[in-house]
Amino acid sequence: MAPLFRISRKCLPSSFPFSGNRLCLPLLQPLRHFLHSPTQIRSHSSETTKFLSPFDSNIIRILRTELEYQTQYAPPQEPPASFSFFSVEDRPGEQYVRLRRKFGEKEDINIEATMFDGCVSDPKTGDDTDGEDTRLHISLLVDIYKGEGSDGLGFVCSAWPDGLEIMKVYMLHGNKLLPKAHMGPNIRKLDPKLRKALHQYLEARGVDGELSVFLHHYMVNKDRTELLRWLETVKSFVEM
Repeated sequence: MAPLFRISRKCLPSSFPFSGNRLCLPLLQPLRHFLHSPTQIRSHSSETTKFLSPFDSNIIRILRTELEYQTQYAPPQEPPASFSFFSVEDRPGEQYVRLRRKFGEKEDINIEATMFDGCVSDPKTGDDTDGEDTRLHISLLVDIYKGEGSDGLGFVCSAWPDGLEIMKVYMLHGNKLLPKAHMGPNIRKLDPKLRKALHQYLEARGVDGELSVFLHHYMVNKDRTELLRWLETVKSFVEM
């Protein structure tokens, strides 16, 4: 991804005055001069005119340039509303998405997946062994209920680009986790047969490696969407 703010000559609007190798900006003029000569920009209201300082105007110009660049460089796609048997609910402006499905006659499965929240570095394999490969990490909370108001079974999972790993298994009372609830043992320390059985339990419900691959593609797109949203939000605030 391109750096968020590329403060260079090519990224500044053509209207920025240059003189040889010297950049002539209002910011380089004496403070007293531009305090008495504010830049005039019309606000969102058609009835009023707002005056912005050169500092604010410069930020707005840079944000507009970055928005244009990011939009043209890799515009985000419309996020899918479903995957396999799951409905996918995007959370605009938030760092997670929610997935839901029914399994069998009485099971409700709810999943909350974060955006990328970590990574690990692995040595490269194959012909090119120089450097490292980075694998991004997504956290999943998987809640399974059997009927409204019933207790549930919760899973904390790690979704990697090539698979899914269970980290914790715990009980949910009603629709919430009790403050001092026992979160269960470290799954990695359990008997391998039990670990395999737990993975098969989730795989039968569609919580598997294919879901991990889908979520990684989804979050790459959401990351770009949220970047553009953030740039637009900051620009709108400065313009107010």
